[in-house]
Amino acid sequence: MRIEIIDDVIPAAEIVAGLKSGPDGAVCVFDGIVRDNSRGRKTLLLDYEAYREMALAQMKALAAEAVERFSVRDVAMVHRLGRLVVGETSVLVVVASAHRGAAFDACRWLIDTLKKTVPIWKKEQFEDGAIWADGEPFPEGMGIAGASELASQQVSELEGQRVSDSEGRRVKEAAGEHE
Repeated sequence: MRIEIIDDVIPAAEIVAGLKSGPDGAVCVFDGIVRDNSRGRKTLLLDYEAYREMALAQMKALAAEAVERFSVRDVAMVHRLGRLVVGETSVLVVVASAHRGAAFDACRWLIDTLKKTVPIWKKEQFEDGAIWADGEPFPEGMGIAGASELASQQVSELEGQRVSDSEGRRVKEAAGEHE
């Protein structure tokens, strides 16, 4: 696996060539490039920032999960940070597999999950201003295994704690006690 966060141009052709191997029947590539428009506005450039150590650890975990989940042979994920202009590659996801279906599925899941969960942020610079961009909506059922269940459990625990605290205050107030 080749998992990196870099500050220079992503060597896409080198990465793709390095991932190909004899057992592969497919290599699926997602080459995310800076486009010249967003939400009806002319894009001049993008600035990417990250919590580098955490982002790299999460990307490695996603790659390992994709190999297991989709039964693919190998994965490369490289994200660039810093200032990028229109046409430059910001993120490259490459998946090698014996079969194309698994390669396509893993590649799509990796880029969607990376954009939604990895702490990398994009600031879009337009002719008339700049904004920090949110990722595209995340397809239902394609998140990291267990993440939504964990989030739901944490919310339930917090709500339970609030209810418990509220009930405790009401009991104390009814008994004439005050906090």
